[in-house]
Amino acid sequence: MLPKGLKLSRRRFMRYSFAGLAFLAAGSFISGARPLLAQSGASSGRPKKRIKGEHDLVCARNSDPYSMTVKAIGAMGGMERFVKKGSTVVVKPNIGWDRTPEQAANTNPLVVAAVVELCFKAGAKKVNVFDNTCNDPRRCYDSSGIREAAKGKGANVFFPDLKDTVPAKFPYESPMEGWPILRAALECDTFINVPVLKHHGGPGLTLSMKNLMGVCSGSRGLMHDGLGRKIVDLTDFINPELTVIDGIKYLERHGPTGGSLSDVRELNTVIVSTDPTLADAYASDAAGKGPLFLESVRIAAQRKLGNADIGKADILVMDPRLV
Repeated sequence: MLPKGLKLSRRRFMRYSFAGLAFLAAGSFISGARPLLAQSGASSGRPKKRIKGEHDLVCARNSDPYSMTVKAIGAMGGMERFVKKGSTVVVKPNIGWDRTPEQAANTNPLVVAAVVELCFKAGAKKVNVFDNTCNDPRRCYDSSGIREAAKGKGANVFFPDLKDTVPAKFPYESPMEGWPILRAALECDTFINVPVLKHHGGPGLTLSMKNLMGVCSGSRGLMHDGLGRKIVDLTDFINPELTVIDGIKYLERHGPTGGSLSDVRELNTVIVSTDPTLADAYASDAAGKGPLFLESVRIAAQRKLGNADIGKADILVMDPRLV
């Protein structure tokens, strides 16, 4: 009903009509397996599929990153359990820094290549690989070796459009409410998080939950205030089906950028889990920090978003001779 005395001109009618359509669009979402996206509205995140692996976590140790990754995912039940034929997959490594694989600031390219190849073997139609980098993206993609390794296995490796975002919407009060999330991270059937285990001057370590900062746009530096809570909420929002942690070369000092090879220690470990909390707890323990070292792990465990009790989890540590 119009206010008294207000005449409805054709221009005003069109304006009200478009406003009403925009309101309806913001409240209506696409159903199905894809994320709940509105054309101009917010996203409530990727759906929780809760795919179970053969184990809660698999740890493979060897000096061959590629074979470790293949064997560990195979022991988890195989990539076919997580990737369906004709699907679109996001493989999200850490490509944040202009560093070589030997400097261990980014995910090992052979781990990324193995994950990409397994996705295609499982029947994926497209595998997208990207990161919102901290250094110049072209140098990061090339120096890390990830662009060449992933493209060599058929992946679509690209620089994400930092303006093509969707604001995050949560069913609970969250400091991440409204944060711009890259649309490319949400428009997929399977999300595989492939971080590197390394030191970080802020939280102490950077692992799977913090690696998801690379799907955010906006002023990401602001996320470091109350970081633990924020990356837990972000992980709950993205809901990765699989986490593959590269613990081959461990940058144990001067992270997250590193630079000196004297700061790198060989761990020769790949960790695979469907539970990001458990993956980060186990990787933190493997680094000698203990499973509850990270605030994000403690928060996620308290909220029962994952399991941080590695003593009670079904963990398979593979014999290095069999990897």
